[in-house]
Amino acid sequence: MNLFQAIILGIVQGLTEFLPISSSAHLRIVPAFMGMEDPGAAFTAIIQIGTLLAVMIYFRKEIISISGAVISGLIIGKPLGSNEARTGWMIAAGTVPIVVFGLLFKHQIETTLRSLYVISASMIGLAIVLSIAEWHTRSRALDGQHGKTISEVGWLDAIIIGLAQALALIPGASRSGVTITGGLFRNLDRETAARFSFLLSLPSVFAAGMLELYDIRHDLLTSTDNMVNLAVATIAAFIFGYLSIAFLLNYLRKHTTMIFIVYRLLLGVSLIVMLSTGSLKP
Repeated sequence: MNLFQAIILGIVQGLTEFLPISSSAHLRIVPAFMGMEDPGAAFTAIIQIGTLLAVMIYFRKEIISISGAVISGLIIGKPLGSNEARTGWMIAAGTVPIVVFGLLFKHQIETTLRSLYVISASMIGLAIVLSIAEWHTRSRALDGQHGKTISEVGWLDAIIIGLAQALALIPGASRSGVTITGGLFRNLDRETAARFSFLLSLPSVFAAGMLELYDIRHDLLTSTDNMVNLAVATIAAFIFGYLSIAFLLNYLRKHTTMIFIVYRLLLGVSLIVMLSTGSLKP
């Protein structure tokens, strides 16, 4: 790819990583519309480091507090002695499923699952499930039940949301989409579901990015253009990822996820139409 294309893909990654519309899907769809080849799962994983930095900076106070609580808890022999320490260990527990399934199905994730047929089905499927989760949340609100805050998230919540996160390995599912959906089913309020989703993404995104960076280190060293393109795309992903986090958290304080549900349905159906007419190659 050229530098302009790398910038576009970095912006796409940043804008779509945290919205429940799937960054991996858009990093397959946008290149297809631009007449480019699939940039690949490795490219996606590496530029996610930019969005990882966005999360770390945006949630730096929470991350410092949680990390400090985990460390101090280990030192004094009370690893679960505070809410922050428990949150840290729940994030670790919730990360296990995506690591296990990611290693087991690494080849399929990087090849057959990147088909636009799979992506279109994932876009539509999660839209339906997310709409059911929204119905569940509205029903609870009508009954006068309030959603859980971050301090009320329990171990079962973390495990179930972690299992939901593993579904994000399927392109089109959306990491934030499946984890927010899992959070809504576990009675978290919308903002808390998004916030926990972003914190839960930190270990797995970091590990995936580092693994892919290690795997393609020799290819990077053979071409300065490759290094520049990845660096620029990662910076663009960081800037627009930070803006995307701020937008979504503010949006979910007053709105449902219905706009994203409609978008996913429209895009999924449009993809199926274009694939069936030959306008796009799968």
